[in-house]
Amino acid sequence: MRFVTKIDLKFRLALRVAAISAFCLVAALAFLLFDHDRAAQARLSAVADVVARDLTLQLAQSHWFKPARDDFPDLQRIAPPLMSPGLCISYRDEGGDVRQSLCGGATSREPSAPAAFAWLYGRLFDPGAEIRRPVIFEGRRMGAATAAYDPASQIAQSWRETSRFLALMAATLSVLCVLVYATLARALRPTRLIRNGLERLTANDLAARLPPFDLAELSAIRTVFNGLAERLETSLAERRALTRKLIAVQDEERLQLARDLHDEFGQCLAAISAVAASMEQTARVEYPALVPECASIARTAAQMMTNLRSALTRLRPPELDEMGLAASLDHLVAGWRRNGGPTRFTFDADGDFGGLPPFLCANLYRVAQEAITNAAKHADAANVALRLAWRQGEGGRSELELTVADDGAAGAEDLAAGQGLGLVGMRERVAALDGRLAFETRNPLGLILRVSIPARGLDPADSCGGGGS
Repeated sequence: MRFVTKIDLKFRLALRVAAISAFCLVAALAFLLFDHDRAAQARLSAVADVVARDLTLQLAQSHWFKPARDDFPDLQRIAPPLMSPGLCISYRDEGGDVRQSLCGGATSREPSAPAAFAWLYGRLFDPGAEIRRPVIFEGRRMGAATAAYDPASQIAQSWRETSRFLALMAATLSVLCVLVYATLARALRPTRLIRNGLERLTANDLAARLPPFDLAELSAIRTVFNGLAERLETSLAERRALTRKLIAVQDEERLQLARDLHDEFGQCLAAISAVAASMEQTARVEYPALVPECASIARTAAQMMTNLRSALTRLRPPELDEMGLAASLDHLVAGWRRNGGPTRFTFDADGDFGGLPPFLCANLYRVAQEAITNAAKHADAANVALRLAWRQGEGGRSELELTVADDGAAGAEDLAAGQGLGLVGMRERVAALDGRLAFETRNPLGLILRVSIPARGLDPADSCGGGGS
């Protein structure tokens, strides 16, 4: 399994700046080391040249005096202005033997270099290497003047300069990283607004818009975001309008079908029942053997009439126009109770529901009807609880909330599959009301359907019937 660690953008960019700065630091350090070695070699070359010229002068002076002086070579007279800590000068004769040598001692304050630095310096350079200059008198090579640094002293001097540079650069790098992070945090602060805008779009708040930004890249994102939000808002408004029309047409068709069934099929069943009753009265006198058949016809007609009334109630509940939403839902639950099934139904209404638009009442009723049917018939729930109430939504706005809770066998897998739950129809109806539909799983079994409809836009002048709780 692969794990991906999410790193903050400001921190990531600051790390990249720090990496680039560290690379530049290493390059500057390498240049410093090479420059120090080059300067040391240049100084040794200059010292060797001065010593060689002085020794040549000493040879000349020894021939000027009679008798000839025998104190050659005398490095003491040239040493004071040349000597420095760790510097060694010497004179080698023609055979290469050292005739005289002087070295400057290292100061007690000279810090010793770490072993790793000494190893690296030794690998890169050649500390302690001698610089030789020939001593020539009257065309003859009389020997050579040499100059060299003590390896430990040379490495220590290089470490002293390098450590100061490292301390300075470390402090500079730390301050730079802090400044870069702070600058990036300020520059990327608008990304929070972009994220909040995307979260609002995800929550179907299509009124979300981004403010102007100073950065050109963020301004381009703002333009695309606001254009997308406007197009989504327009598309959703058109979709809701179309859905309202389709639902209205569907409900009108249901109403017309209910009227046709009531006027034609209902009258036919009533006529059959009347004929069956008349036949039964006649059969009792003239044909007693036909009485059971006539009674069977009457019972069948009565059962069909009961089923017709149930179908008419599902097609168009009359209570919506007469008593309002709360009473209609109570009547719906009472009808399920009268069926005598194993499921226990309860209904609770909290608040005043008068003045609700007919379109809202009809759609909420249909959603509740579909949810109760699914819970009782498809999920085999033992208990179904229906509740209608007002509550405070986001931003303190009032919302009408309908919940249907059951303890049936349906779970998250059924919701994901979307089979047998009538999700499409319920979602379309709730979307047409500019509301939200959510399902929550219960422990150990069951679902909670939660429909939230914002109170804005509800016109109490055109209500769907009586109010009350």
